[in-house]
Formats: sequence, structure tokens, C-alpha cells
Amino acid sequence: MSARIGVITFPGTLDDVDASRAVRYAGAEPVELWHADSDLQKVDAVVVPGGFSYGDYLRAGAIASIAPAMQSVVEAANRGVPVLGICNGFQILQEAGLLPGAVTRNEGLHFVCRDVYLDVENTETAWTNGFAKNSSIYVPSKHGEGRFQADAETLERLEGEGRVVFRYQVNHNGSRNSIAGISNENGRVVGLMPHPEHAIEELTGPSTDGLGIFTSVLTSLISS
Repeated sequence: MSARIGVITFPGTLDDVDASRAVRYAGAEPVELWHADSDLQKVDAVVVPGGFSYGDYLRAGAIASIAPAMQSVVEAANRGVPVLGICNGFQILQEAGLLPGAVTRNEGLHFVCRDVYLDVENTETAWTNGFAKNSSIYVPSKHGEGRFQADAETLERLEGEGRVVFRYQVNHNGSRNSIAGISNENGRVVGLMPHPEHAIEELTGPSTDGLGIFTSVLTSLISS
């Protein structure tokens, strides 16, 4: 039986279909999860996709972080269930307290849409174990609020504990330490601003590099 990976849809979510497609390409079964439903349907992992949940009112991800589905995701993550947050999903995980720091308006205050190279800094998380050490991936990046911010103590902790998972080769949004993605303490929860779900096949993406994130979690589920 293939692994079942839930993909949450909020009002304003844009990339849930793409995330489900990436899950299917990786060889798992995507399971549609609705923001107002607290039942995660016994999925093996969860993807919180990108978009503009609840119109980004208050702050990006703020309202979504207290939705019934996310309350269940927090509980699941605390049990060790792998969770991936992409773009707005990363913001939601930060607002929910699963990942530290925050993201703010890009340096220069412009929306940026371009393909970017990311260095894979940590290949031991549930979502990156399939990548070789010192590898890089080429994936799309599209956001107006993607500038990673954290205080000096948090940055020192993330760097010292190896919890910076992805780093921009060219820092296009002004993120502190060029950070593009981070993990929680046990590496089961990962969030990143760029979009691996848009880079799973050459026909529609700039590369197939993003698929490795979704196949990595399947390896993690088998070994756990």
C-alpha cells in the first residue's frame, strides 16, 4: 500500500493541485484535506501548500494557522508526522509555532517570480534525505513576502543546529543569511519559500529537482 500524503486547501490556496500532483508523481497517494475539517484522515505526512490563505488578512498565514485542520497538523507534527510547508505554507507553519522566525516583504518591496538555485544544506531531514551532500536544486520562486527574518539568537541556533535546510545561491529577497528553508529540531517539519512542486518534470518546470523532496519523505516513512 502506498503512503498517503495529505494536502490542505484553504480559501485562497493556489498550489494545492500542483502539490497533489507532485505527491502522485513521487509514488504516493495524495489525500485532499479541507481547512475547516480537523480530521486528517490518518495520512502519513502533510503538505501545507502555497497561495494566499484567507487573503493574507492580518498577516500571511495568520488566520490559516488557527484553522481546525492546522490544529490537527500541530498535534500530528508533535507526534513526529512529517510536515512540509511551501511558500504560504511556510508562513502558516511559522504562525502556528512549528517553525521559528517570520517572513516579511521582499527587499525592494516588489513581488519576485524567477527560477532560483538553492543549496541543500541539510540532507538528513524527512524531506531532503534523498539529496546528495553539497547538492543544489533549481526550482521556481514566487512571492512578495519571502524575506526570512529572525533575531540573532534564533539565527545562531538555526545555524548551529544545522536547521538551515535550503539557502539561496543568489539572495533575491533579502533573507537573513540567504535562508530559503528551515526545519524544526527533529527534521520532520520543513518549510521553504520556493516551490519544489513546480519542478517535478521537464515539460512544466525548469527541472525535475523538486521531486526529490517528495520522494525523500517516502524513504523517511519507510525507515521510521
